[in-house]
Amino acid sequence: MSMIVSVSVLITAVISVLLFIGIIILGISIYNSLITLNVNIDRSLSNIDVLLKQRFDEIPRLVEVCKGYMAHERETLQKVVEARNIFINVGANAEKFSANSALDKALDSLFAVSEGYPELKANEEFMHLQRRITAIENQIAERREFYNASVAIFNTRIHQIPDMVIANMLGYEVKPMFKVETKSESDINPVSFS
Repeated sequence: MSMIVSVSVLITAVISVLLFIGIIILGISIYNSLITLNVNIDRSLSNIDVLLKQRFDEIPRLVEVCKGYMAHERETLQKVVEARNIFINVGANAEKFSANSALDKALDSLFAVSEGYPELKANEEFMHLQRRITAIENQIAERREFYNASVAIFNTRIHQIPDMVIANMLGYEVKPMFKVETKSESDINPVSFS
């Protein structure tokens, strides 16, 4: 009888140890995957920052090229300069995302207004800067998509059980999505074929 008790105690002990090891392995796996997601988010945000800086650095050159041709469009040029200056002074990611949207709108407006200036459109420097800024904006859109996908996965995982337990231990909180403000009808420039 004591042999049966010691075998059942041994089986219970082995099962308990295996269960404990399984829980530890699951915890390590969750921990590592949450850390990986967090690093991916930080990396993708840094990549976006690099591209925003590149675009930011091109704006003064673009404004200088436009000044000579767009004498009557000072307001449009001023909006680009103001949006760029606001972008300089933002700190938090949510503020940076909002400032970026304002800068996007100002640049869209500048490029739309430039359509009315054939001499400007023929300027090689302007065309080069416009292509460069457009290419950078396309890269930003790609990086933003990766960032938002990573944030969506991260935000979902930190609210799911059992990931939530480890996320709370790590102090992880919901991260903001990189949103692009949609244009209202009044912001959309009309197309004219005249």
